[in-house]
Amino acid sequence: MAQHKVDYTKSGGLPVALTTIDKVANWGRSNSLWAMTYGLACCGIEMMAAGASRYDFDRFGTIFRASPRQSDVMIVAGTLTKKHAEFIKRLYDQMTEPRWVISMGSCANTGGMFNTYATVQGVDRIIPVDLYLPGCAPRPETLQYGVMLLQKKIRANSANKAQKAKRLM
Repeated sequence: MAQHKVDYTKSGGLPVALTTIDKVANWGRSNSLWAMTYGLACCGIEMMAAGASRYDFDRFGTIFRASPRQSDVMIVAGTLTKKHAEFIKRLYDQMTEPRWVISMGSCANTGGMFNTYATVQGVDRIIPVDLYLPGCAPRPETLQYGVMLLQKKIRANSANKAQKAKRLM
């Protein structure tokens, strides 16, 4: 008969793991991010590549969704125009709490090279942003790293209290 290296009966019973509800809830939230895609320009192609088989976001628990009511992360990838600003705000308001926003690319972060009357100079003027990914266009690896940073941020938050109101301009 096979002998186990650890005899739990001698050490007082089965192993016990102690944790808090916050850590369990945040672990679940961070490992099941459902991202709503909002690809507007060339950064949207890089975002799609991140979800493809080579980079495979599924192994992080990140699933791309097209519905705001089933999403908790919004990835804004590309140039946001003032025509789209109303729609992105409406979609953000329809997302479930808690919700996070990733701004992907120079155009989404600061308006990029398009300093015109029709371009929003940063998506943070419309909705609060949790994570900025620089570059033109950022590689899929950058988005992967950004999702890992967001997971780390989620695990550090308290799960039982509501998110603080984020200051908008």
